Amino acid sequence: MAKKKAPAATASIFDAEPPAERPADVPGLPDDLPASWKAALEPETHKPYWADLMRFVAAERAAHAVMPPAADVFNAFKFTPLDEVKLLLLGQDPYPTPGVAHGLCFSVLPGVKIPQSLKNVYRELQDDVGATPVTHGYLAAWARQGVLMLNACLTVRANAPNSHAGKGWEKFTDAAIRAVNDRAGPAVFLLWGSYAQKKTKLIDAERHTVIKGVHPSPLSASNGFFGSRPFSAVNTALEEHGVTPIDWQLPDKPE
Repeated sequence: MAKKKAPAATASIFDAEPPAERPADVPGLPDDLPASWKAALEPETHKPYWADLMRFVAAERAAHAVMPPAADVFNAFKFTPLDEVKLLLLGQDPYPTPGVAHGLCFSVLPGVKIPQSLKNVYRELQDDVGATPVTHGYLAAWARQGVLMLNACLTVRANAPNSHAGKGWEKFTDAAIRAVNDRAGPAVFLLWGSYAQKKTKLIDAERHTVIKGVHPSPLSASNGFFGSRPFSAVNTALEEHGVTPIDWQLPDKPE
């Protein structure tokens, strides 16, 4: 008589490995991060890459100027709680010029000259939805309406673009993208340029709306960014999802 196979082992919650202890010298998430983001991203801080990343950034700050200031690194999450995200706009890394970046992709601090990429955004914004260009580049008003303005890398060495790429930030921000994707409600993802569009693999395009386009950089804007009408496309998608659209008109003065 053939011997009966033993029944397959049943998974148990007790089989799951507890999260690793974060080393005492490694910081976790900021205390003032919204609770929704803390719940989603806290597990990342117990993974080995996080300790390596935090030690790398600390060593960089000890030896070089690093952008943005430490207090601003997580501003994208502070300005836009996970449960309020309507749109995720993805950049690559912060502006490397000292005194410019403040933790929101494409945005610059009040009083800073508007970068050319952002000038191109303002030009298309006016052509697309009739928004009047403003004299500053501080985009916090968008973030407060639910635009998660996320860079793939959250820090950079001063005057050295992409110098913190490949050190672990991408794993952390991929987790943030997945967190938006995994929410019950739909969102819109605006991906400008080939770098951002690689993140499409993290997004369920059947539940969410993914809008791809040319990057507004002066190197590429004339090759398809102008005339692409991304801002009206975002609002149309939000309305189709039953979500209040974005008021793209920025205030005359930074708020």
